[in-house]
Formats: sequence, C-alpha cells, structure tokens
Amino acid sequence: AMSKTSGDVLELGMGLFSTPYLHYQCMLSNRKLVSYENFKSYAQFFLDYGYPNANHEINIIDDYANAKIEKPWDVVLIDQTPDSSRVEEIKRLANLAKYIIIHDSNGRYEKIYHYSEIYPLFKYRTIWDKDSNHATVLSNFV
Repeated sequence: AMSKTSGDVLELGMGLFSTPYLHYQCMLSNRKLVSYENFKSYAQFFLDYGYPNANHEINIIDDYANAKIEKPWDVVLIDQTPDSSRVEEIKRLANLAKYIIIHDSNGRYEKIYHYSEIYPLFKYRTIWDKDSNHATVLSNFV
C-alpha cells in the first residue's frame, strides 16, 4: 500500500515494527504520518527517541473515538487497543481511506475484533498471510 500511494498515512496504535517502518517510509518520501496512541508511556517512548518531526505527528489520546481522523488518507494502519475500538474506527474511515490495513485479521481473532462486521462495508479485500498474524487490506477505491 505504501509503494502504491503518495499521500498522508494514519497509524492507530503505535508499534515497535509498524511505527519505525511508517516513520522512515514517510520521511524518505516526504509524506505526512499521523500516529495516535492511547498508552501514554508507550507513545512517550517514541517521543523520547525523536520520532516527531515535520513528517510525523504523534498524538496521545484517551479514547480513539476522539481522534480527529475524518479526512482523506492514502494508507491507514489499524492496530490499537482497546480491541473493541478497531471496528468503530474502521467504520469511520471506510469511505475516507484508499487502503485500510487491519492487523491480526486471522479467523482465530474474530471473537476479539469482530472484523466480520466491517467486511461488508468494502468493495475490495485482500488478505496478507505471509506471517502467522495475518493482515487484511480493505478498500472502496482500489
């Protein structure tokens, strides 16, 4: 998704793998990355290591429902906790994001994330299963 786009990127839930990858991809391609995290100490780790820059905005929030995300995005990564908030934010972004990538989309996680609720909202769905924790790419545009 990153190589097929050139616009803004949204990360809901920061991670030890996703955040550095998205940070440097956006920095090298002069794209905007906006990250939201609700665990202050976890976000502080990235703040302390100088991650925020002209291309990377880091926001600490109490509730993802309050995240200011209603705008067009080229790529969105959904990987936040609490688990129940994932479906709600996907619904908010379904017609705003070119690609929405949802982490942990294996069937064994259905009881936790309830992703089957949002699949009908999308025209296109691709499953990336090269890792034991699958990711699914959703889109209404591509």
